[in-house]
Amino acid sequence: MAGDTLRDAHQHLAAALDDLDAATTHASENDLISLLTLCEGLTRRVEAISSAAVAVLDDRGTFLSRGYPNTAAAVSDLLSWDHRHARSFTAAATDVHARTTLSGEQLPARMPATAAAFDAGVIGWRHVEVIHRVLGTRAAERLTTSAWTGAEAQLADYAQQAKPGQLLSFGTLLIDRLDQDGPEPDDAPPPVNELRLVRHRGGAGGSIKGRFEDPMLYDAIAAVIDAKARPLTADDDRTAPQRQAEALADVCGYVLDHGDDLPETGGRRPHLTVIIRLEDLEQRARGAMLEFGGTITPATLRTLACDAGVVPIVMNGDSQPLDVGREKRTIPDGLRKAITVRDRGCAHPGCDRPPSWCDVHHVDHWGREGPTELNNLVMLCKAHHRQIHHSDWTVRIRDGLPEFLPPRWIDPTQKPRRKILVL
Repeated sequence: MAGDTLRDAHQHLAAALDDLDAATTHASENDLISLLTLCEGLTRRVEAISSAAVAVLDDRGTFLSRGYPNTAAAVSDLLSWDHRHARSFTAAATDVHARTTLSGEQLPARMPATAAAFDAGVIGWRHVEVIHRVLGTRAAERLTTSAWTGAEAQLADYAQQAKPGQLLSFGTLLIDRLDQDGPEPDDAPPPVNELRLVRHRGGAGGSIKGRFEDPMLYDAIAAVIDAKARPLTADDDRTAPQRQAEALADVCGYVLDHGDDLPETGGRRPHLTVIIRLEDLEQRARGAMLEFGGTITPATLRTLACDAGVVPIVMNGDSQPLDVGREKRTIPDGLRKAITVRDRGCAHPGCDRPPSWCDVHHVDHWGREGPTELNNLVMLCKAHHRQIHHSDWTVRIRDGLPEFLPPRWIDPTQKPRRKILVL
């Protein structure tokens, strides 16, 4: 009978969802907006039902009796979830549903206020997971029972008017204030600070993954990236993650250029080594490879070749070095000083990056016989240097000064722009 009821309920639900789907075709804008809130309500009901099922199955030990090592592994297998998500779901589900002891005693939900708000549909599953996460921290575990219970009620109440991210910030601050004494001196684990550099398969670039529990270390890194990741001009259309990634690279590049106190690596100061195949060199360097970053595109190689300390290593077809050159700056110091006096930092209109954070760009690239002379060179910060090489922005020298032509999608007339310098 129960099986028939479940099948009937599923058929009715599927039919109702089909009706909702069909209604979107001719629905008005107001009706579609109402549909969004309706679907969110349905999603919360379904999450409550499924989490209740998981809690009951965990309570009964059903999955253990069927060969699974634990409930999270079973949920991951049955629902094709990542194990981390299944583990989080299972743990939180048992906190918002009643439990039964081995002796048959009924116990209320561990987070009763959260359970009530969740059952009423006024908070969603992501709120539940945040509250579970906050109350499972070491700081929360040090609270008295009454303080912990009061915090849970506050979190459940605040969750009804907050987004999950806001709830996490509020909860972290709340627990921190309640845990005024903090851990015992010998009980506090050392902070975990780690950074992993993983080169991508295929040889193009890599990923950086880090975790800093020491607030001073994290704050130092965040402060530098925040200072260098702001939009450079009103036309800077890079996303925040792009600006932050390029800010980190710019800071590291600055240290390589100016870090006289850097330790030697392999008997030498750190610098960029470009490995070029002989056939690529004969074709005006259409491709190359970096020591750590892997293969780079022609556009990136041209960016690097504009202004760098480069050690060229020429390889033959058998991957054997034919020649190792000496490090040489592509822009002589005297010429760089003249460009600095003229441009006084990045020449792009609206950019205020100083000369020490800039490269010198060949307007007409050296690969096209572009000369290394004042009327073919312009100072650009690294972000605008990449922009010139990789986008539709162009730069030229007119009347002895650099001017920039924006893409047509920014200005259909492509009116030239110049940086206004105060003498």
